[in-house]
Amino acid sequence: MTWLYIIIGVGCASMVAWFVHHQHKLRLRAHLMQEAIRNRDFTFRIPTHGMFFGERAMQETLNQLGETIRQQVNQNEVESWERLTRVLTHEMMNATAPITSISQSLMNREDVKGTPLEDGIRAIFETSKHMSNFVVNYRKISELEKPKVSNVNLGDMIEDIRKTYPQLTWNIDITKDLTIIADAGMLRQVLMNLVKNAIEADAKKIDIETEAHEMPNNILLYISNDGMPIPAENRQSLFVPFFTTKRSGCGIGLSLSRRMMIQQGGLLELADTPHSGCHVTFILSLQNRS
Repeated sequence: MTWLYIIIGVGCASMVAWFVHHQHKLRLRAHLMQEAIRNRDFTFRIPTHGMFFGERAMQETLNQLGETIRQQVNQNEVESWERLTRVLTHEMMNATAPITSISQSLMNREDVKGTPLEDGIRAIFETSKHMSNFVVNYRKISELEKPKVSNVNLGDMIEDIRKTYPQLTWNIDITKDLTIIADAGMLRQVLMNLVKNAIEADAKKIDIETEAHEMPNNILLYISNDGMPIPAENRQSLFVPFFTTKRSGCGIGLSLSRRMMIQQGGLLELADTPHSGCHVTFILSLQNRS
């Protein structure tokens, strides 16, 4: 009988120890998620192994909630830039239009032609014209049409883009019959923008592959290249409208691409770690046809 009590006591002690350890692990998980949210990192993925079925379901829901919050934050960011764009576009056009018109009229005057005034007025005209073109690009962000989604064969679309840029080496790992739900025109423009940016960064190859997404009926499309790496100090500003490190760039492409992806219910992001053999990897979240 004594041995029975000892065995029961040891068993109870083991269960208590396991329960306390398990609770410590749950508390650590909660702390990690809290820190991730505090640092605005909504990509947290806490593993679910070693959990009871109820705890596992809760953790999976929280993981998906992080993805939902991240999408909402990006949506709000894009909408904020859109509202600012409308205001600035209106004010800038009001300011540049009369300058361009008046300076052009002055250059055509006989008492100005061939005089030192002509060079100064021409400089004013060219500057105001450049500003007007800048504003036109500005408007592109706020005047997107609503997407017209349909079934799109992703493999066929990427193959068409590959043929457009034969100077690149393409490594494509996509199921041939993979069909997604997207606006074909918008998605094609996004992919083209990413390839053009890679070429401008002296890339020689493009790697493309897909991966299952934790969100139901979603997939991740990875677009990688071996062009010049993106400096750490530029990563946070990469999708900010008009941010560019190129002398001839206007900073429209990536911000516009993200906007188009969000309008389709997707997302465009820069991966924290590029894929092996590449220096830059972008991630597109796409809706898979169920």
